[in-house]
Amino acid sequence: MKQFIYLICVLSIVSCAEKKEKKEETTLEKAQRIHEEVITIDTHNDINVKNFTDSVNYSQRLDTQINLPKMEEGGLDVTWLIVYTGQDTLTDEGYAKAKENAMSKFEAIHKLCEEIAPDQIELALNSADVKRIVESGKKVAMIGVENAYPIGLDMDQFKVYHDLGARYISLAHNGHSQFSDSNTGEADDEWLHNGLSDLGKEAVAEMNRLGIMIDVSHPSKEAIKQMISLSKAPIIASHSSARALCGHSRNLDDEQLLMMKENGGVVQTVAFSSYLNTEKHEARAAFMKSIYQQVADSLDIAWYERSQFSSLSDVEKAAFMDNYPKVLKIGKDIAETNSDAPEAVNVSDFVDHIDYMVKLIGIDHVGISSDFDGGGGIEGWNDASETFNVTLELVNRGYTQEEIKKLWGGNLLRVLDDVQRIAKELGES
Repeated sequence: MKQFIYLICVLSIVSCAEKKEKKEETTLEKAQRIHEEVITIDTHNDINVKNFTDSVNYSQRLDTQINLPKMEEGGLDVTWLIVYTGQDTLTDEGYAKAKENAMSKFEAIHKLCEEIAPDQIELALNSADVKRIVESGKKVAMIGVENAYPIGLDMDQFKVYHDLGARYISLAHNGHSQFSDSNTGEADDEWLHNGLSDLGKEAVAEMNRLGIMIDVSHPSKEAIKQMISLSKAPIIASHSSARALCGHSRNLDDEQLLMMKENGGVVQTVAFSSYLNTEKHEARAAFMKSIYQQVADSLDIAWYERSQFSSLSDVEKAAFMDNYPKVLKIGKDIAETNSDAPEAVNVSDFVDHIDYMVKLIGIDHVGISSDFDGGGGIEGWNDASETFNVTLELVNRGYTQEEIKKLWGGNLLRVLDDVQRIAKELGES
């Protein structure tokens, strides 16, 4: 009897020891496990069509912040590749030129997925596609359109974009479009439509009908209010942060955030330095300005400030974009060895915005984006290879796996499902 009791005790001790061993997961191990188990989605990555050729493309570890090797290294599952066109004149000539630019980017994304690396990445059109492709071991591409300007006045182009794979579209960028006023109107308090134009209001209905998510990251506050009021489906802000923490016009104030919650939408917090911490960004930017210029001079290439970009010729813009990643990388390497360099905006600053918005509007309405290769990138998440650092910071702050799953894309896919379901219902009514 004593031997039997002893055996039970031994087994109990062993069992307790095993349980204790299982519980002793470090924070790093926990973050690594969560990062591996959840689907990670970044909703905004810009592209340059020159990186989608047979000889130079995303199957290679380029200087770009986003490409397949860096996605693999950082455990980033889904990249929303962006069909971006800058704002130009509201004329037939301007629309035609913009349309050509947009179509070249659609073609580049399809070429990557269908010709260059179909064994590594596949285009997704809905949440089921995302889950299926991730389970297959491949990376996922999705398409967002930043600025509906290339659509011109032809509303049929919204369906063309949808059929090409676009699953979100913003009606404006930096400058008022034919559809919507831009946030940039705040600078001089000059507006073209006082929100949406009549065409913009039609566009909201058309995107609802087609099942395209409406993106409000660049339009004006009044335009956003009107879109939320008119839309029969939830909307998204594909790359915006909290204005209460950083007073940039690209960020959403508390009123807008609460409207997004009421709408059932999601705000994709963006890792863009100047939208996260103005004081730190400006101090660092002033320091880096001379370093970037020195690097450009040493390479004998032209370098421009962001404010000069709109005045450049197409040739100058193309040359600048080709050299931009190289100059930034060299400059940042130099800054890392300089003890006088001001602290850069970092992952902690980024997650401060997530914390703020989660507290204000709830975990179901907040997500994550980077704006890589479009000006985004911060210390700790400067390219896709560093994606894990975001998950680690979230774990350090006490977010659960289920909450991190929502932030990293669960909320975004829920909105996409809602938008597509509502489109089907509208088609059946």
